[in-house]
Amino acid sequence: MNALADLLADQRIRAIEAAALLRRVVEEIEVPLFTFDPDQILRLVNSAGERLLQQPSVRLLGRTAQEIGLAACMDAESETLVPLPFQGPNARWLVRRSSFRQRGVPHTLIVLSDVSRALREEERGAWQRLIRVLGHELNNSLTPIKSIAGTLRAQIANAPLEADQREDFERGLSIVEVRADSLNRFLQAYRRLSQMPPPVIRKIQLAPIVQRVAALEPSLPVQVLPSPQVELLVDPDLIEQMLINLMRNAVEAALERQHPVDRSRAADLARLVFREPSVVVRWELAEKDLVLTIEDNGLGLGNPANVFVPFYTTKPAGSGIGLVLSRQIAEAHGGSIELLNRTDEQGCQARVVLPRA
Repeated sequence: MNALADLLADQRIRAIEAAALLRRVVEEIEVPLFTFDPDQILRLVNSAGERLLQQPSVRLLGRTAQEIGLAACMDAESETLVPLPFQGPNARWLVRRSSFRQRGVPHTLIVLSDVSRALREEERGAWQRLIRVLGHELNNSLTPIKSIAGTLRAQIANAPLEADQREDFERGLSIVEVRADSLNRFLQAYRRLSQMPPPVIRKIQLAPIVQRVAALEPSLPVQVLPSPQVELLVDPDLIEQMLINLMRNAVEAALERQHPVDRSRAADLARLVFREPSVVVRWELAEKDLVLTIEDNGLGLGNPANVFVPFYTTKPAGSGIGLVLSRQIAEAHGGSIELLNRTDEQGCQARVVLPRA
């Protein structure tokens, strides 16, 4: 009997230790993990799940999947992608669902993996391969087109033509040369996107870079709000290029509110209360990250899902690479960029997250 009691006590201690180890492992896992009972009531959530839902476990436990925004995860098939309402329009999560029993009662285990960055890497690789192929083919055509146009223009200068004919030929050849140059510049811009160098990391102060970039905008003064001093381990040239792209977009959006370039949006403009165009930059410190925000009071985003799609632009002279390049720079530093419409007033907000030094 004593031996049996000792064996049971040893097994009980082992079970307690195994349960404690399991709880510690669950807490340390960097992927959100949730457990629901048969009524879809949350019974367990780890720290990563709390960060995802931005609420502590004491407020989450006992609530249904519908109430905490995870109903789509309960309905989706395992190993499928689902969007989550609190993670922005571009977030993609892989759902893994399995079942287990606790005290004889069936439970559902939900494990979420953020695959947004991995999918973007695959997408970026596809775009880069496409750009290389297009660049090679277009270069093979643009160089002789421009050369032949220049040769024909020189020959026409000495050809016996009437004034009207000469003018028509010269105008046509000028258009060919101008469009060839424009297409070549467009191509070179996309080559920069596909051949971005790896960052050269060093420690810098953020404030001087932001102030310098803000001073580069001649069309509209950019207001930099007082923010905490912070050092970052980044490539200052790449970060400066990213800030130039984001601030220029914000300035153009704020000015567009007064002078819309798209006539189809004139009705939206007429409904707005007039306010002076403004762009405001500020940043704050999170636990491990820096969060920099650039806000404008323009018309806002008409199609947020396409803002980071290469070639997509709403500007007449835009190339559609500024935001894509900016996100590529942020992610090369282990950060992220998100663009959303403001909730306090009309306009757009660019939110840049970068790891702190």
